[in-house]
Amino acid sequence: MATNNRRMSGKKGAQVGSGGQRRKGLEGKGPTPPAEMRKGHKKNRVANAKAKQTARRPAPRGRGGRSSSELVVGRNPVVEALREGVPASTLYVQQFIDNDERVREALQLAADRGGINLMEAPRPELDRMTNGLNHQGLVLQVPPYEYAHPEDLANAAYDEGADPLIVALDGVTDPRNLGAVVRSVSAFGGHGVVVPERRAAGMTAGAWKTSAGTAARTPVARATNLTRALEAYKKQGIVVVGLAADGEAEIGDLEALGGPVVIVVGSEGKGLSRLVGETCDFRVRIPMPGGAESLNAGVAAGIVLYEAARRRD
Repeated sequence: MATNNRRMSGKKGAQVGSGGQRRKGLEGKGPTPPAEMRKGHKKNRVANAKAKQTARRPAPRGRGGRSSSELVVGRNPVVEALREGVPASTLYVQQFIDNDERVREALQLAADRGGINLMEAPRPELDRMTNGLNHQGLVLQVPPYEYAHPEDLANAAYDEGADPLIVALDGVTDPRNLGAVVRSVSAFGGHGVVVPERRAAGMTAGAWKTSAGTAARTPVARATNLTRALEAYKKQGIVVVGLAADGEAEIGDLEALGGPVVIVVGSEGKGLSRLVGETCDFRVRIPMPGGAESLNAGVAAGIVLYEAARRRD
């Protein structure tokens, strides 16, 4: 019997008296992960297959086109994006990750929202996806944003029986400024924001976060050529007003803000481009008695939108 026991002890599997050790090894690992995260589970296989299909599928183009998908990388950025309601299609979690508070919160937020695939991936795969960034075992995939067409914004206003109130951005490249403008447009009853297709900020995760959720109800349109889009608005009887430090009038003196209007805001450094400035019906300035040379796009748009909303009451 002694010889038998020695022979058996070399085999894999549970041994007599190992139960206590196994229980200790399980302590502190948190709650059981959802089925989508458990390797070998049917839901895990389905979620992985869906995530791979989504990653490979080319994005269809709508009237205003779609952006490319985006990755939010790192534990804090992922948790913040999920808290702020940034749209997400897949949450990638590294295999054998340390299950700390941020990881648990990310999994809980994704599960509570629903519609987000949970996919477990080895570290080398996440390294490849993020081009070697410090992902800390969490990567959130933001789906492509579906842009409206500039015509859609004016048509939506007319369908409501309202005069269009639209903001166009010329050369604004900071997504946070775009998000701030979207938020102001929503706050003052505007009908959307137009951005150029090139050399301009798009609806990234940063823009979504700055918009504080208002991007879900305020459309952003993308124009292949901003000057032509503004000319098309003018043909519909919409007044195009450009903001410029050397504008001929102050915003408080411009009665046109009370009617159908597109407010064009340029970049903080360069202002309006030449062609866009020449397309505007009016170029107005914001009086700044404090002596500041310029305002960022989000602040400038908010001031003019307030004046437009005040005139419409």
